[in-house]
Amino acid sequence: MKSVVILGDGMADYAVPELGGLTPLEAACHPAMDLIARHGMFGMARTVPEGMAPGSDTANLSVFGYDPAIYHTGRSPLEAASIGIDLAHVDVTYRCNLVTLPGLPDDEETVMADYSGGEITTEEADVLIKYLSENLGSEGVEFHTGTSYRHCLVLRNALTGGEQTPPHDISGQRTSVYLPKGQNSDLLLDLMLRSYKLLRDHPINKSRIERGLNPANCAWFWGEGRKPSLTPFAERFGVKRSAVISAVDLIQGIGICAGMDVIKVPGITGTYHTDFSAKSRAAIDALKNGYDLVYIHIEAPDECGHHYEIKEKAWSIEQIDEKVAAPILKYLRECGEDWSVLVMPDHPTPLSIMTHTGEPVPFALVRSFDIRDNGEVRFTENEAKKTGLYIDKACGLMDLLVGIK
Repeated sequence: MKSVVILGDGMADYAVPELGGLTPLEAACHPAMDLIARHGMFGMARTVPEGMAPGSDTANLSVFGYDPAIYHTGRSPLEAASIGIDLAHVDVTYRCNLVTLPGLPDDEETVMADYSGGEITTEEADVLIKYLSENLGSEGVEFHTGTSYRHCLVLRNALTGGEQTPPHDISGQRTSVYLPKGQNSDLLLDLMLRSYKLLRDHPINKSRIERGLNPANCAWFWGEGRKPSLTPFAERFGVKRSAVISAVDLIQGIGICAGMDVIKVPGITGTYHTDFSAKSRAAIDALKNGYDLVYIHIEAPDECGHHYEIKEKAWSIEQIDEKVAAPILKYLRECGEDWSVLVMPDHPTPLSIMTHTGEPVPFALVRSFDIRDNGEVRFTENEAKKTGLYIDKACGLMDLLVGIK
């Protein structure tokens, strides 16, 4: 059987006044997603267990089929796996964002101006991370380059138990209120303060300012964790060959930790300035060449939600439908085998608050051997709620997708 997950990160939302009181999913045109909803299981699913932070790590673990309450050990170690960092079980990792701040992070007047450092390029970021490593790194304290603004700090043989705040949760808010607390907090804050002093006048940032771009002038640490241990995907679900397609280290890292292949696709960025079609082409090629399941992750709606880009979020959803869902669905219906496809967000990223929430999200799952007739429904939050179908643990959807249930 051929199976595909189409994950539109952060697609779910609240009603938006600028969209006439509609959510982006309601305002957007997405006939392929609607078709999946009309002929499959259609309802709501909880991806983030009660009491857990609504991050893409916990939510995507659920969609991959792993209960976060059992398997989640932190966000950053999943990203570390994607970067290729060799971790021992006594090591601690942190996500290292390159952010834009107008002053020192502990200054009471400083606010989180841009959690993505102006969406800095990986090439520029690599220079800055290596500069931080040369000046701040030491035995047991390592900086590793990831992608764009997303990087990793590793503390070898360290303790856990600290509190940190994701920078995308505090856009426009005072950073001094959200500095690291608890275990390792003194070290993390010292590194943050010193990073600002090192980066604010770096030639890379001077050049960015001259070009009208936000400088990536401070390291911000969050997402503490240790090396995870996921039951191999093939063993857990009986799928011989599976792959992940994503521009985001976190999603690639989950795949790697689960023993899945990562398919690198040129031209994908993790923003709405991405090659949507390249993802579906790569997925179809993989399915044609022996893969049984492909997990396609598209970050664009989430980034738009974090940046309050209303029209761009609705447009991104339309691009996912036209350039990913439609060609995937066409291929599956013509492949000559049993097939299944799941489309859903991982979590809501409401424009009104510009960060994640842990509420249930709509999902639609259609299988060639279980075609249904749900009428003229659309793939939206409200219509999914009306079906009355509710999956309390979204990790169970993978069993349905691959035909275990």
